[in-house]
Parts: sequence; structure tokens; C-alpha cells
Amino acid sequence: MNRKTAVNFLSEIITTFFFIGYIPVISGTFASLIAVAIYFVLEAYPFGLAIVTLTVLILGFLFCGRAEKALAKKDPSCIVIDEVSGMLLSLAFLPYNWGMVLAAFILFRALDIFKPFPISKFQKMNGSLGIMGDDILAGIFTNIILQIVLRFTSFNIS
Repeated sequence: MNRKTAVNFLSEIITTFFFIGYIPVISGTFASLIAVAIYFVLEAYPFGLAIVTLTVLILGFLFCGRAEKALAKKDPSCIVIDEVSGMLLSLAFLPYNWGMVLAAFILFRALDIFKPFPISKFQKMNGSLGIMGDDILAGIFTNIILQIVLRFTSFNIS
């Protein structure tokens, strides 16, 4: 295997998040569910979760543009590392309970699918920023909304 082939294969593994992106239907939803699993696996290790989240974000930015060029298609559906990144950001600093995670999952997926302004602005960009940006923003908005709900209401699903 030559260097270019190896880099392209590594890019494929990373951007499809270990080939989850090749699930024929709702691959983004499956990738988001994998992020939820990562969140619960690392529940006892918040620093570990922060490292994983940061690593996924960095790898997404490093490889998504390359994968988009290799596939010659704008934001191909097989690239799902952006959903993993966004979902992990959605869950950052939230309580580890199923109700909160379910709320984060539903809100994140809705924002990712419907892409309200300003999320839609990122979708129009090319390369890594276009692929990762909308999901990162959807994740940040989800997290902010749920942080506000937690602090200013009695919402506490356990």
C-alpha cells in the first residue's frame, strides 16, 4: 500500500467513523447514537470525554475536506464524524441521565436535519468547515438551550 492509498484509507476510516457512514439509511442518526454510547462509557471520566471530543473535532477538521475531494461530492452522506462531533458537543457538561440525553439527541438531530439560520450558512461552505461547521453549531445550540432549560426551569428528567 503506497502512502497516498494509506492516507485515503485512514481518511475513510475516520470520516465514516469506522464505516458507520456506510449504513444505507439514517447513518447520521446511527453516528449520533454512537456518540451517546461514548458519552455513557466515559461517564466516570469527564476528562477522557473532553479528550475524545476534542480529538474527534480535530480529526474531523483534518480529514473531512480530503474525503470530500476524494469522493468528488459536497458533504457526502457517508461522512458522519461531523454528527459524532456535534452530538458530543450537545452533551458536554450535561447531567448523565437518560432524559437529558434523549432531549439532547432529539434537539440535535432536529437542528442538524432542518438547519435553521445560522446553521444553514455553514452547510453552503465547502471542505471541512462546511461539513463540520453546521453540526458543531447545532451541537453548541443544543447544549446552550439545554443548559438554559436546566438552570431556569424545574426540568429534571431522570
